[in-house]
Amino acid sequence: MLIGVPKEIKNHEYRIGLTPSGARELIANGHKVMLQRDGGKSIGLSNEHYEKAGAEIVDSADEIFQRAEMIIKVKEPQPAECAMLRPGQILYTYLHLAPDPDQTKALVASGCTAIAYETVTDRKGGLPLLAPMSEVAGRMSIQAGAHALEKAQGGSGVLLGGVPGVKPAEVLVIGGGVVGINAARMAMGMGAHVTILDRSLDRLKYLDELYGDRITTIYSTHDAIEERLPDTDLVIGAVLIPGAAAPKLVSREQLKLMRPGSVLVDVAIDQGGCFETSKATTHQNPTYEIDGIIHYCVANMPGGVARTSTFALTNATLPFAVQIANKGAKAALLADEHLINGLNVHAGIITHKAVADDLGYAYVSAAKALNA
Repeated sequence: MLIGVPKEIKNHEYRIGLTPSGARELIANGHKVMLQRDGGKSIGLSNEHYEKAGAEIVDSADEIFQRAEMIIKVKEPQPAECAMLRPGQILYTYLHLAPDPDQTKALVASGCTAIAYETVTDRKGGLPLLAPMSEVAGRMSIQAGAHALEKAQGGSGVLLGGVPGVKPAEVLVIGGGVVGINAARMAMGMGAHVTILDRSLDRLKYLDELYGDRITTIYSTHDAIEERLPDTDLVIGAVLIPGAAAPKLVSREQLKLMRPGSVLVDVAIDQGGCFETSKATTHQNPTYEIDGIIHYCVANMPGGVARTSTFALTNATLPFAVQIANKGAKAALLADEHLINGLNVHAGIITHKAVADDLGYAYVSAAKALNA
């Protein structure tokens, strides 16, 4: 199979869909890899690194989309990229379709086979291709929140860990999954007082056993969130419903309960965000203020640490990429009950129920669509 890796074009996105070692693995399996020139240059992965691995370097994304049978990316295709996709071509990347009707419409129109990293599952019920970026984003959310709390950034001027004689900041983490536990870990490491909310009692028990009295665990309800907002300096939105739009857990009206200069970091922004006032921002302009509350809603947060993120992502996505290339998309998807959950669009059909339900499309199961 001829596999193409274009340079990412989203604002301040420096990650690349495949490392040189990933390219070498695919080539060792009998496939060909071509990479857009300088696609990894900004994170220290030179054209020479890829050429040494056996990849072909081409000058334009146009050539990659025209020639490649499978496109491996990091972020969802931008409108210009969607326009270059063709029927039968495999797209393997993050998609986050539920809050993005325009992208969904374009992928349906293209006729491509679009496999979303964020909905591939594992035998434990986890999301193995989303997890590494969730780990990064969870940890970064505390860095970003701590910076936004600085007075010069519009924040309240609170130091996350406090100092002797001055109490630390109060951090509220909504969601105890991969993002939430990594956010809590970083916040505790910086000396903040952390409360984490989740609706899984098993998860709360696990967190309590793991961290004991270093963390406060609370069953998540609307009342529980509202009661804690007045005393909270930093709120991390870390909820996820796989494939679906994130639920809105903090309303605009509730912002009035918070102290001016408090900070909301919405890690769920890729799925539409979990605060009513959330709107996607970029690394170039990461924050905005509403009713005195600072919002950080960068949609590609792990792109800020692009080198770490690229290696972590390839570690997770490569085994499935090899399966797809070795067997072809149809055979690989039908042979793997977890990979097939990643199929969101095939030949103009929506094959992920949460996406279909949120955007009003007819839903056809992935197996049925592949066998049509």
